[in-house]
Formats: sequence, structure tokens, C-alpha cells
Amino acid sequence: MKHKELIEQMTLEEKCGLLSGRDIWSTRPVQRLGVPAIYLSDGPTGMRKQVGEGDHLGLNASLPATCWPTAVTVACTWDPALGEELGAALGEEAVAQGVSVVLGPGLNIQRSPLCGRNFEYFSEDPILAGKLAAGYIRGIQSRGIAACPKHFAANSQETLRMVSDSVVDGRTFREVYLTNYEIAVKEGKPKFIMSSYNKINGTYANEDKTLLSDILRDEWGFEGAVVTDWGGSNDHVEGVRAGSHLEMPGTAGDSDRQLAAAVKAGVISEEVVDQRVDELLDVILAVAPKEKADGSFDKEGHHALAARVAEEAVVLLKNEENILPLAAGAKVAVIGDFAAIPRYQGAGSSLVNPTKLECTLDVLDKMPLESVGYTQGFTRADAVDKALTEQAVALAKQADTVLLYMGLPEISETEGLDREHMRLPGNQVELLKAVAAANPNVVVVLAAGSPVETPWLEHCKALVYTGLCGQAGASAALRVITGQVCPGGRLSQTWPLEWADEPVSHYWPGRQRTAEYREGPFVGYRYFETANKPVRFAFGYGLSYTTFAYSDLAVSETEVSFTLTNTGSVAGAEVAQVYVGKPGSAILRPAKELKGFAKVRLAEGESRRVTIPLDDKAFRWYDVQAKAWKVEGGEYTVMVGSSCADIRLSGSVNVAGEAVQATADKEALACYYDLKLDNVPDEAFAALLGREVPQGKWDETKLLEMNDAICQMYYARNPIARLAGRILTNMKEKSIAQGKPDLNILFIYNMPFRGIAKMMNGMVSMEMAEGILVMVNGHFFKGLGQVWRGWRSLSRIAKAEKNAAKG
Repeated sequence: MKHKELIEQMTLEEKCGLLSGRDIWSTRPVQRLGVPAIYLSDGPTGMRKQVGEGDHLGLNASLPATCWPTAVTVACTWDPALGEELGAALGEEAVAQGVSVVLGPGLNIQRSPLCGRNFEYFSEDPILAGKLAAGYIRGIQSRGIAACPKHFAANSQETLRMVSDSVVDGRTFREVYLTNYEIAVKEGKPKFIMSSYNKINGTYANEDKTLLSDILRDEWGFEGAVVTDWGGSNDHVEGVRAGSHLEMPGTAGDSDRQLAAAVKAGVISEEVVDQRVDELLDVILAVAPKEKADGSFDKEGHHALAARVAEEAVVLLKNEENILPLAAGAKVAVIGDFAAIPRYQGAGSSLVNPTKLECTLDVLDKMPLESVGYTQGFTRADAVDKALTEQAVALAKQADTVLLYMGLPEISETEGLDREHMRLPGNQVELLKAVAAANPNVVVVLAAGSPVETPWLEHCKALVYTGLCGQAGASAALRVITGQVCPGGRLSQTWPLEWADEPVSHYWPGRQRTAEYREGPFVGYRYFETANKPVRFAFGYGLSYTTFAYSDLAVSETEVSFTLTNTGSVAGAEVAQVYVGKPGSAILRPAKELKGFAKVRLAEGESRRVTIPLDDKAFRWYDVQAKAWKVEGGEYTVMVGSSCADIRLSGSVNVAGEAVQATADKEALACYYDLKLDNVPDEAFAALLGREVPQGKWDETKLLEMNDAICQMYYARNPIARLAGRILTNMKEKSIAQGKPDLNILFIYNMPFRGIAKMMNGMVSMEMAEGILVMVNGHFFKGLGQVWRGWRSLSRIAKAEKNAAKG
């Protein structure tokens, strides 16, 4: 142990106290030994340090901070170095606010386009997500504090996220859902990592020794500390045993006492507790503030950086007749509610109070355009307003070009709630059609943190995708539209023609006990490219105002090199992407997988030799039986292109490796080999899992348990509990219908009963929460008595601690 001498001076109670928070956001100090408290704060999109009373969901005000483009938007830059620069600025703001741990970046795989939190995650691809996350981490930690990538792992839906069991086969789990974290850990070396709420194949992520100790620490060499997601601790003792270090938020000593009692009873050894304390102390002492924070940082400089990131992230998806860039002096009509009130971030715990906020109407006069006016066009509510449509049509007729600002409303992209479909609100589509009929020169500027269906694409000549572009995104988009910036963004997600084309659409989200990953490894482009199924916009796709030529490919086991030439008339950036496939492989695998990329900036007419390394992940596959990574020997195809569907160069390389026997149960897995994934039978999924498919439905004949969700009260034994459940559901549905996400209700709705204790900052003990559940299960007076005894016990403890402090 690194801190053996210090730990030997601690009491058991002090050691256990270190492993659970002091309050919502800070750790517990040991003042007599000089162990400081450190402050943790949300930060994947910008700092959210709250001014007054803390809460997890962003309900209370926070200090002003730079609101950066969201992770999915930054991923469209395909530029880890730019992500590192952003991370350094983010870390600077954290230090200025006295924050020691930035809770981000989020890098879960975007398994479904409908995950309500996709905006906080980078990509559907683990290589792209991992490389960008590593850049963020390096940048944040360059300021002497800790980054905390999250949510580890297989956390792919908001629906029932705290109680759902992610049922996923071992190969897919390692190759798709853990490779992103492996890269982030090995290349970024984060000091913290956050475990996810969900179970993974029956075990809570925070209690999974294989995940937290065997893989994270022993295999990947992680030397930091694991913190629970807020309220994500199921059994604190089992979490500590598995490799978790810090339960958040604090429970006012309730969890500390449980852990200490378990040590005294021999349930867990004190040596394990000492080990976790030692590992946590190593981080606390390294990142604790060295001087008092003064709150100052370069607000204007950071705003300029946010603008540059947003510029690099803009993806030009359509440019019919080269309508863009607009010529200087072009007469434009600006239409759409998003031009006045921008969608620039998602909702939930990442919500940032920006230092300043641009909107299109405020920055338009700084652009080389002549505006003929603005009109709202539509409301955020999905209802056609004839008067607004008529005003928009009249204005459109006065302009050379219409800039129509469209996007997903706030309720579509929020923590705690998944999208129900991939459509834009119908009133926006109807407005587009009406405006295009009056003036066909329509440029749609689209704000969204995830793909949308685009059956309306024929009604616009250009489509400019800005993602959720942060506080400086308005001017960034206009600089691309006017040609001051050549668009260099590329999609980090596949945009299917429609939701039903996604194989995951048949299994997502899991709505009761389990979330079944029946599509296996065929996530996003891995499916569409293997099945040769058309999409609207391919993974890695994006247009430019210039053109690029690829030539002279050379391939080896360790690198790919080629010549890239800007063959157009302006300077620009190309994202060169390397994909690898193995025709005739003996194992089930996608036709092509991203293995490397480089963003290359070239002047007009410039050529450059580009080399992209192939690392240990280029040819490997995970052998579940052997519990080891292996390389199948033989010939591989190496492809280089500007998207997964636009391959410009292709070569082959013979790779030394092991001979692999053809899959013995290929017949059982026939639907996977044939890419018929819309109705994977239980037998095939069981063959993929290597075990029986677990029961996915709630058993409504049984009593509710502590790990059941509060929304399950609809079948509670107590009629009052059933009524409370109906009221809660009605409140949730009402907030959704109004387009205003009530984060508190959404959190409670999906929260397990144990969360009543874990999220109340010690106001409710676990004994009291268990008593509440007894009441819900129909034993009102018995449960009430337990709640009373628990409250009395808390009162006695609080009184004793107060007296001890005085003494």
C-alpha cells in the first residue's frame, strides 16, 4: 500500500467514511490526519457546480461556465487533439471553481438512435468514442485534476436505467461495449471512472468484480478509483468487495455504518477496505486543490474555442446545385423558432449555465449576408399554426435563399427519457414543405443530438447538421454557410432511412427486467454495411466545399499509408478512415470495422503522405471460452475511404495468428450469419449468449423488492401505493405532453426503492426505505413501525455524533 502509515492511524469508522460521500458532491475528509475533502461535479458539456443546495439532476442554479458542444457533436470533428484542447479548457474552469473531479466524458456506445442521452455520448463506434474520450481525459487532467469517464458499462438506454439488466453476449460486450473504455483508460489514464446503474448479465456493474477488478485494474492497468453513479450503489459492501471505491451521494453515515458492521461481522475483511482506502487516497491526495479557487478563467478565450469546435463539427449533409456557400450579399430569410431560441445542449445532469449564449438573430448582422427578416415559423409544440406558416411563406418569397432552422425539441433529448421515434415534429416538416413551395432555395440548419428520419429531404437544397453545438454554435454555423469555414465535420452515427431499418429497433428499449442485446455485434454501420442495406447518411459521411483524391496505398500489419490530395479550389479538411474486414472468416463478424482515422487539413492543390497506425485492436477478436483476445490468422482486407460506404482504396495483408475452427453452432446462429435480425428467436440468442435467455418480464404475482422500480407500484398490494403510482405516471405523461421534461419525476419514476435511501442524503435510512416497501406491499402498520424505528435510530445516532463532536 502507498499510504499504509496514514491508514494505520485511522479508525475503522474513518476508513469506512472515506468510501462514501459527505454530501451530494463532496467526499468526507479526515481532518485530524490532513486528508482533505474533494469536490466532484458534472462536466461532460461544461462545468455545473451548483451555487446553493446541490442536486443530481440540474434543477438548482449553477455557476456560469462555458457550454461546449456536446460529445456527439465534438465526435463529428473526428479530432482527438481538438478534444484534448477542449478538455484542458474544461479542466481550467474546474480548477477555477474548486472542482477536483470532472464527471465526464460520457462514452457509452450509441446502440440505438433513440437513447435520450445520446447527445452526451460520442459515437456508435468504440474506436472513435475511445480515442475522443482519451483526448478529453488528457486535457482535463493536464490541469492537475481528475477526469471521470462514464457510465461503465453497457448503459444504452434511459428507460429503467437504474434497474435494467443488460443481457449481452461476451464477444459483443468485449469488442463493442468495452473497447471504448479500454482505449480511454489505456490512452487517457483517467484517475476516476464511474460505474453505471444497470446490471450486466445479472450483476450490478458496481458489484461486478470481473468488470471492476479483473478487467479494469488487472488487464487494463487502471490505477484510479471507481465512483458509483449518483444513487447507483445497490449493496455498498459488495461494491467495495468488487473494486468500487466511492459511493455517491453520501448517506449521512448510513452506508458507513453498514460497511463497518460487515467488517466486524467478518462479512468483508478489513484488508479489502484498507486496499480501497489506499487506492482512493492516492487519487484524493493527487487532485485536492493546492490553493483557493478564485473563480476566474478566460471566458472570451473559451467562448472562441467553443466556436472553433462547433465550426469543426458542422456536417454538410446535402448541397444540391452547390447552393452553399452563400455568396456575399445574398438576400436571406431566416425562419424557425430555433433561430431565436437555440437548441444548443441536452437536458439533465449535464445542463450548463453558459457564460454567454449566441442566437442566430443576434449574430446575423456580423455575417456577409443581407437579411430580409425573421419569422418564427413554428412553435416547439407539435401543432401547425396557420398564421405562422403564412408569415413564413410571405417572407420566403422576398429572399434569394431561406435559412430554415429546424430540430428536435428539448423533450426529445434528456436524461431519464428515451425518444419514442426518429421523426421531427410534424409541424416543422409541414412548414418546410410550404416554404419550399414558395422558394425552392431552402437551406435547413438542423439541431439534434442524434439521427432523425429525413423523408422531407427533397424539399431542401442543403442540409447543415450542427448537432447540439454549445453556446457559440450560432456564428459557427453561419461561418460555414457563408464559406468562411469549409465544412470538415463527418457523422459519428449512421442515419438510417427509418427507425424500423435498425435491427435494434425490435428489441429496444427493454421495458421491464432486461434489455436484450439480440442484435449482437451488428450495431450501427456494422449491420448496414454487412447486410448491404441502404441508409440515408453513412457513418463517417460529410460533404465539403472542396474534393479529395486518394492514391498509392501501402498496407502492413502495423500501418496504412496513402497519398491524399486536395483536388478542389479551396483549403479544407478530410477525415480519412481505415476499415478492416476478413472475408471468409471462421467466426461471426461484421464485414468492416473502423480501426483508425486521421483528420488531414490541406491547402488547395496540396498533397500529403498520410500514415495511420494499426494497433493491437486492428485484427483481434475475443474468445469467450478462452477468456482471451486472439488473432485469426490469414488474409484481411484493409479499406481506406471518406466514410464506411465510400471506400477509395483497398488492399490486403496477411496477418500471422491462430487457426480458428468454423463456429460449431453456426446452424444455431443462422439468423446472425444471414443478417435476419428482425426476429431473433430465443434459441439463437441463447446460442449467442452461451446460456439460457433470462426471464425479461416482471412477475406481478410477487411482492415488490428493494431493487424493483417505483413505477412498478401499479401492481403493488397496497391500493394507496397503486394510486400513487398512477399519479406519478400521469405527472410524467403530462410533462412529456407539455414538452417540458420534469427531471425529478423522471428520476423517481425509474428509481428502485433502495434509491429512497441512497438519494436522500441521509434523511432516510435503508431501514426506513425497507419499511416504506413493507407498506407498499400491503402491510401498512408493520411498515410504519419499521419506518418509525428507523427514524428513532437515525435521531439517536445524530444526537450521539453531535455530542461526540462537542466532546
